[in-house]
Amino acid sequence: MRTSFKLAIALAATLAAAYGIARSTPYWFAPRQAAQVDIHDPALIAQGQYLSRAADCAACHTAPGGKPFAGGLGMQTPMGTIYSTNITPDPQTGIGAYDYADFERAVRRGIRHDGQPLYPAMPYASYVVARDAEIKALYAYFMGSVQPVKQDNADSTIPWPANMRWPLAWWQLLFARPRSFSPDPSLDAGKQRGAELVEGLAHCGACHTPRGLAFQEKAMADDGSRQFLSGSVLEGWYAKNLRNESTGLASWSEGEIVDFLRTGRTDRSAAFGGMADVVEHSTQYLSDADLLAMARYLKQLPAREGRSAQWSPGTDTTTAALRSGDYRVAGSLAYAEHCQACHRADGRGMPRVYPALAGNSIVFADDPSSLVQVTLIGGRTPQTPHDRMAFTMPGFEQLPNAQLAQILTFIRSSWGNQASAVSEVDVARMRRVVRDKPVHYVPQETAQ
Repeated sequence: MRTSFKLAIALAATLAAAYGIARSTPYWFAPRQAAQVDIHDPALIAQGQYLSRAADCAACHTAPGGKPFAGGLGMQTPMGTIYSTNITPDPQTGIGAYDYADFERAVRRGIRHDGQPLYPAMPYASYVVARDAEIKALYAYFMGSVQPVKQDNADSTIPWPANMRWPLAWWQLLFARPRSFSPDPSLDAGKQRGAELVEGLAHCGACHTPRGLAFQEKAMADDGSRQFLSGSVLEGWYAKNLRNESTGLASWSEGEIVDFLRTGRTDRSAAFGGMADVVEHSTQYLSDADLLAMARYLKQLPAREGRSAQWSPGTDTTTAALRSGDYRVAGSLAYAEHCQACHRADGRGMPRVYPALAGNSIVFADDPSSLVQVTLIGGRTPQTPHDRMAFTMPGFEQLPNAQLAQILTFIRSSWGNQASAVSEVDVARMRRVVRDKPVHYVPQETAQ
């Protein structure tokens, strides 16, 4: 009994010390950086609007049907649903009471006005490399131009004790330490600009870099590990490998990357899921120079060890079989019934309308999650002024798991694609992910 009591006392003392350190962390880990910012300066506001688009603030902080930047977007995590917060300048429910120092500390350090840590769904681990001038411009835009919306923030569904915020201070100490952008001297100025955007405000790694057990990105830059931008699963979507590999961007030209970021489609591919939101809210608004800088930087990322830097297609026997009505291969008849009208017998689709399945790196990616999910729930191309209309793919949730698995396995192994099979278990697992998608928080009084 005495030993148990001593252990309990020791544990309580340890927790108290951990709590005390965590609560004091903001004062020495992220000291306030006061500055004067003219929130009525039109040029500064315009710059801030551009940077807010580069940072994709609207995609997360605007729920479908909600008012701009009022929050309420539900985000699926392994522990429950968290909701984006109101970042309009409303003084009661938004960030209207934030001075510049509060704003800077929230964006770059992940610390709220009240000193509590923000969930790392907010990509402050990437935003930390943003320049002081960029943060000031963002502050001017949000305080001087965004319309205030009175909308309370929704509580997460993460259960206690996992919903306690103070342990996140320890996470920040380990995985979101202060740092600045470190330019690679081997890159020219254009590629360095691309690296700064990709690693910083555009926070590409937040989706495209694999995460560790503590939900930390395994690399925040191309540090030699080659984990950076090597692909990851988020909310059931596989954010594709962006490195110069066969399953990444090896077969993409710089021009195709620019076209994709500007319009959400190329002659052989199309954005869907979370990436469609990125194009719609963010990258379509970036300058040609910035898009090209990002494309040039991505194209120079080397392949991981043991990975091919070129896509080598196998022999295409599928096209002739489908055109002749030969459906002996499992999944081919179902493909002809449900998919062929748009994606064609040769798997090449229709440029800028129906994406190709042949040679599409999303199709033969190591992880088929995105392919499974878009087949279940469908997708929509982004709405931009660069194409006359957006196109929608219907979902095929009504088809049984076995048939869907056969269709997707057929697609991943046809027209020269050479990828692993999709199983019924894969489809069943994705149905559960889709079933558990959160409902967004949009109060009736603030709905659009």
